[in-house]
Amino acid sequence: MAYDQTQPLKTALKDVLQRRGILTDLKGRIRAELFNALENPEVSPPALSSENLLINELIIEYLEFNGYKHASSVLIAESGHPKVSLGREFLENQLDVQMDRSTAAVPLLYSLINELKKGSMDSKNVRQEKNVHLEGMEH
Repeated sequence: MAYDQTQPLKTALKDVLQRRGILTDLKGRIRAELFNALENPEVSPPALSSENLLINELIIEYLEFNGYKHASSVLIAESGHPKVSLGREFLENQLDVQMDRSTAAVPLLYSLINELKKGSMDSKNVRQEKNVHLEGMEH
């Protein structure tokens, strides 16, 4: 097998791009561009239900907050979601939630999950209290 003289250069270039944090971004951009190039402009995505619109908006807010811009752009293109964000206020109104200043800095999805976890813990505590109460009545 012949020695590939470009291999050390390829390895060094890959290492530099990884250290600078560019490699992952480049891979994401390539995937997004490939998706866009392969997308058939004659086939439009299915119409979004109001639930899917809200779910997509929550996911897009999360993706962009975490720097997943290319994943976000692929989701928008693939789902037919509006390219312009509907905004945090729209989401809060549609989901009938009110966030405070401490939660305004993070995606709404984080706050919703946190509230669900609190609710789950509260209901678990109520079940445990009922079981203790019922056990006490058996004796």
